[in-house]
Amino acid sequence: MWLIVAITSYFINAGVYVADKFLLSKKIHSSVTYAFYVGIWSIFNFALLFFAPWVPTLRELSVDLLAGLLFLATLIFWYKALHQSEATRVVPIVGALTPIFSFVLSFIFLGQGFTERQFLAFLILIYGGILVSVKRTRFYILKEAWESVKNIFGDVLGGIHAQYRPTRRLIINSATSALFFAGYYVLIKYIYTHQPFIGGFVWSRLGTFLGVLFILLVPDWRKHIAKHQKEAKTPKNLSFFLLVRILAAAAFIMLNWAVSMGNVAMINALQGSQYVFLFLLILFLSTKYPKIIKEEMGGGVLLQKIIGVMLVGTGLYMLIT
Repeated sequence: MWLIVAITSYFINAGVYVADKFLLSKKIHSSVTYAFYVGIWSIFNFALLFFAPWVPTLRELSVDLLAGLLFLATLIFWYKALHQSEATRVVPIVGALTPIFSFVLSFIFLGQGFTERQFLAFLILIYGGILVSVKRTRFYILKEAWESVKNIFGDVLGGIHAQYRPTRRLIINSATSALFFAGYYVLIKYIYTHQPFIGGFVWSRLGTFLGVLFILLVPDWRKHIAKHQKEAKTPKNLSFFLLVRILAAAAFIMLNWAVSMGNVAMINALQGSQYVFLFLLILFLSTKYPKIIKEEMGGGVLLQKIIGVMLVGTGLYMLIT
């Protein structure tokens, strides 16, 4: 059941990504501002308590609030990495590291592991997701790969060339984002194991909302938010925009539900299916509506993505059978 819910969530997220690319012409240039606008909506999740009223103990509430704050911090580092570079560089790093970190953390703190078949499917899903999500892949020989690492991180006794410092910051922010994503999902899995799903979800969202209020206490951050609000434009098709936001919220709730039922690391590895859905949607739309969405697909890139799709399909088949 959790497998179907997770894949459905990633399918909806792929559609939301394409819709956002079509709707949003103005970027938010502050990671804190982005996190603010995502987090401020968290308070509306309290409406779910109408269907399943529940009040946590003080200890349970403290864990819930911590999970919400961790999610807000994750958003800040995630968008900081996206702002520093193209999504095609950030997504593969975060997409590969998050399930790996999740596997380690869930094994240590939750005692979750894999069978040999599941572990092989886990690796195949990660690799397939990377191939689908990147625009192109260059295969280096070992010596060239080592030279690239030294250029970015520097020799043990030497400095780092200035031109490679932005790349190092990108890798650090992406890796931090992946670690925080993994930490959040492992912690929320712990919450769902000991608390009812709706109650744990809603009270953890309160942590995100409180984090948003803390953001407003910092003068510089408050000025950035006020400036963006003043310059923001209302989307031309407001009803479609609201529909997309509702679908995004539904996908997030479904993903949390999947986490409550299944293995955290495997659910994160299934993000490769989202890249497949995204690739197929963009490929279809760029062919049928080239004026709306355009995606360059050379022969080598297309072959790489097809191999990635086949690997993701193989990984899913291994989990289902």
